[in-house]
Amino acid sequence: MELELIQAVEKADSSEGLLKAVKALAATPSKQAIPTLITVLGYNNPGAAVAAVDGLIQLGEPAVLPLLEQLDGYNYGARAWAVRALAAIGDPRGLEILLDAAANDFALSVRRAAARGLGTICWELMPAEQVLEAQLRTVKTLLQASRDPEWVVRYAAAGGLQALAGGVAVKPDWLADVSARFDEIVDRDETASVRARALLAKQRLSLG
Repeated sequence: MELELIQAVEKADSSEGLLKAVKALAATPSKQAIPTLITVLGYNNPGAAVAAVDGLIQLGEPAVLPLLEQLDGYNYGARAWAVRALAAIGDPRGLEILLDAAANDFALSVRRAAARGLGTICWELMPAEQVLEAQLRTVKTLLQASRDPEWVVRYAAAGGLQALAGGVAVKPDWLADVSARFDEIVDRDETASVRARALLAKQRLSLG
């Protein structure tokens, strides 16, 4: 069954046909679909790429290493879609890619996805001795993203900071920096929705 679906993607001769074939393949919870779904990320077909990303997200952890292995030498579009998939999966093996994307990617949609994903990393999958340093680096990157020129990235960064701070069992030293940044956003950000998001984060985290 999986082989037939994979072949349908490979033989698709129109954008509409490709989209239909990728959706069918993405709906199949089979690891065999991963290489083909990743290949689709490099096609110039946003609809098919979205469907492929959805399929990779549903497959979750098994898709992480193949995604990371395909990042080098890939075209930018494929890399951007891969970042979206890694952000949604939340596996800490994708942390370095997300940190770089949130801080440096030229596409606001990629920075937004990375900022959102940094808030939902599954830290329990990382060796315990590495977590504190990794979380500190993540906080610093999200604080930087909270000053992004694009409001949608700042909005995502506020949500990422809330999710990160809300997921720690012990009150971290950096929480004061996060609280102070939320105050600054509430007082000074030029976009009302970003101010409201920071205020909501403060309330949810009981930060005064």
